[in-house]
Amino acid sequence: MLVECYDERGAEVYEIIIKQIFQDLVLGASVDDLRAYVNPDDPVFVLAIKMRKTSSVVLFEDVANLTYNKANDTTMILIDNENYLPKILKELWKKFSRDEIYQPNRYQLEIKGDYTDLKSIVVDDPHSNLQRRVYDAVFRILPEGFKIIKDLSAEDIVCVVATDELIRDDWIEKAHEFIGELNSGM
Repeated sequence: MLVECYDERGAEVYEIIIKQIFQDLVLGASVDDLRAYVNPDDPVFVLAIKMRKTSSVVLFEDVANLTYNKANDTTMILIDNENYLPKILKELWKKFSRDEIYQPNRYQLEIKGDYTDLKSIVVDDPHSNLQRRVYDAVFRILPEGFKIIKDLSAEDIVCVVATDELIRDDWIEKAHEFIGELNSGM
């Protein structure tokens, strides 16, 4: 973690704030590195965070078996991994009303019709979930009143430039410099 600021005490304070927010959101193990630039004279805050690699997306077919019974015109869904049941139900409720999904027990769901094509639906996306949590941290870290924000995030790096004025090109260059450092592991 590197916090750049002409005021050494200000840099220490922001480092403490960042560490506390990461601890509160349990993000420490999910982040590889971080760069921050604070300059109260220019009112700018640049923050770049490199996230760790996450596991791949979890598809419906990875955690449940879908079979179609022609006689009953019903798709049977047998849950293999109960941990994903809330997420499976959430995805199904996006497509169907709650009344259309019959659940005789906690490992079985039934839907009228042939819906075996559901097996390719994403049930869980760890990268997206982590990115959402990192953005939550970013918006907690940014100084209050810095409402003009430019998002320069790409792939595993979340990067924002925030200010209460017009965003200057040299601030964007600083953000790109941080992204380069984080990508190269400096």
